[in-house]
Amino acid sequence: MNSDKKKKLSWSKIREDAYRMVSDKIVGVFINQCYDVISTIALILNLSAVIMSTFEELNGKYGDVFVLIETVTVAFFALDYLLRLISAKMMYPELSELAAVRKYVFSFMGIVDLLSFIPYYLPFVFPAGAAAFRLIRVIRILRLFRINEHFDSLNVITEVIVKKKQQLLSSVIIIMILMVASSLCMYSLEHEAQPEVFKNAFSGMWWSMSTVLTVGYGDIYPVTTMGQVFSIFIAYLGVGMVAIPTGIISAGFVEQYTRLKRMGDYGIEKDISLIKIELRKHDEWNGKLIRNLGLPEDSIIVGVTRNGKNVLPRGNTLLQAGDQILLAAQKSGEDTPVNLKEIILGKNNPWAGKKIKELDLSLDSFIVMIARRGRMIVPNGNLILAENDKVFIYNKITRGEDD
Repeated sequence: MNSDKKKKLSWSKIREDAYRMVSDKIVGVFINQCYDVISTIALILNLSAVIMSTFEELNGKYGDVFVLIETVTVAFFALDYLLRLISAKMMYPELSELAAVRKYVFSFMGIVDLLSFIPYYLPFVFPAGAAAFRLIRVIRILRLFRINEHFDSLNVITEVIVKKKQQLLSSVIIIMILMVASSLCMYSLEHEAQPEVFKNAFSGMWWSMSTVLTVGYGDIYPVTTMGQVFSIFIAYLGVGMVAIPTGIISAGFVEQYTRLKRMGDYGIEKDISLIKIELRKHDEWNGKLIRNLGLPEDSIIVGVTRNGKNVLPRGNTLLQAGDQILLAAQKSGEDTPVNLKEIILGKNNPWAGKKIKELDLSLDSFIVMIARRGRMIVPNGNLILAENDKVFIYNKITRGEDD
């Protein structure tokens, strides 16, 4: 019985360490920082080797080096995928073991991680498809989205595209309709004059694409007067069509960067205080998961500062010596106060009626508590905010503030 318990604890520890190492959501942990650096270097080396191998003179001299780099980096990608499979339960603690693995495997980044290494090994099993498998290697570049997770300035691009996806899709559909319609019209106008060029209704699609998208290669062009007049009309119309998605994305950036300011304009803001505790080596909490601390009902850990950086206090967060813990509890005389922000949602506040996971918060800020009609609510991603809610926001604490 003790042996089974030890094995279970050992497996749990392995998964815990794997999650801390590969997770994109953990910051301030040394092993995670090292792993991020190694992962980024491996990806850059892999892509560089693939690109340089296309130059015959370089491939002739250093071809063996390029093959070695690809072999080692692809093996690292495979190891990374295995570690993420092992720690899938830690990524999605609310799901069962199988459901967590399935959610990761079929997620966007899970598919990218799989396609980062599997095409390299498939030719050993299916030699006939080697050329197609080499083409799939390009998907590895999508691993750069993992770096994107750590930078607000880069992450905003993804957020804008996701939020404006319906408008962008609508503009693409409009452009496609215009291309098909212009191709059909040009066929009707030019078929008799150029039967070898405009052979059928869709033979003008290349001309339509290059004209509507304002590329204008000139390899296919109208020779009749009506065709030339129609081409001028389509070219002007194409300029306006291409400007639509550009305007949508530009408006999305403006909206993204001004939303927090609007929130302040419609809300009432004031300072509050929480309790700050520094965890020592021999403290009982050292080395424990937050969910295993047994905190009283009127207490909650709302923030953890580690090596000057924030660690989001989830249930599976492992506390370490030196951590500065922000505890929401009744303040006593020996406690050290820490300033947070309390925002009361006004009638026109853009947060009212939205789920917490839909809000635009920077990576250095997160909601720690909600006060609603006299009771405190622990926030989760699906909680919908309401008018008159008191939202407690924890921002990153600088060393100057600590002093």
